[in-house]
Amino acid sequence: MTREPGEPPPGMRAQLDSSSYMGVPTFGLRPHLTEPEQLDEWRPDVAVIGAPWDDNTTNRPGARFGPRALRANAYDAGSYHLDLEVEIFDHLTVVDYGDAIVQPGMWEPSRGAIEQRVLDVVSRGIIPVVIGGDHSVTWPSGTAVAAHHGRIGMVHFDAHADTADILRGNLASHGTPMRRLIESGAIAGRDFVQVGLRGYWPPADVQEWMREQGMRHHTMQEIWERGIGSVMDDVIAEANDGTDGIYLSIDIDVLDPGFAPGTGTPEPGGLAPVDLLRAVRQVALQTNVVALDVTEVCPPYDHADLTVNNAHRLIWETLAALAHKSRAENASSG
Repeated sequence: MTREPGEPPPGMRAQLDSSSYMGVPTFGLRPHLTEPEQLDEWRPDVAVIGAPWDDNTTNRPGARFGPRALRANAYDAGSYHLDLEVEIFDHLTVVDYGDAIVQPGMWEPSRGAIEQRVLDVVSRGIIPVVIGGDHSVTWPSGTAVAAHHGRIGMVHFDAHADTADILRGNLASHGTPMRRLIESGAIAGRDFVQVGLRGYWPPADVQEWMREQGMRHHTMQEIWERGIGSVMDDVIAEANDGTDGIYLSIDIDVLDPGFAPGTGTPEPGGLAPVDLLRAVRQVALQTNVVALDVTEVCPPYDHADLTVNNAHRLIWETLAALAHKSRAENASSG
């Protein structure tokens, strides 16, 4: 009996048609692929990649366990989106492409493994969804995406700008990846739009450097004053200004730590899930999202899987928006 491309064999289907606490722990109970050649056979729209690296964190470690937690501990909520009225996987083929195999304590080979894993995906026209890991994983991931897509912009939800030059002697700190992407030429400073910044860092000299690069940001103060809806309209317009695609990067600490205690650098005064979920959905609906990452989920500090489930739903919102767009495109072409 032959299988159509993208159709799991019966044994795999039996393992996946269960709940997250049974069978194979894959993201969203999606089929697990391991080889680039399988990507050619299945031809998915989206491939989830784990980047279990947290050696560049400056505070609480543990984000290396984020990819496993999002696969095994997130509540299996179903896949029909109530607001968009779309069954996600009827219109979007999604696979779990496993993890980039990193080397603890060794940044260069780990960076290379993450970049190659993402390149396997983007070079085939597949959208990568990268689960961190600390935010330094965005450096190699963004490098791979930019190498394939040309001029991309980044919509970056975070409490912190991550634009330091060097932190405690580390050029690859989780507080430096956006600077590395800009300095390498992968993503221009003017093509960054940052949302949710707050607190007491970075200092004035780093903010001056950000202004010199033409980076745009929307602080929590602005969101508090103007409202998330008005701010997001500006974010969308800025993101679409001359870019060919959008890399959507979400540090889970953009949420208030009351909603996301499981993160390495919690900063009070952040977004609520009710707003962030819709903001992320809006970005995916109204821009050309070519990559997504969700970083800094730190399960050892989580409570009742609050952080894990919020992170999971941010990916779910993005997938639902992509499915909605795919359905509309197929309807118009058919």
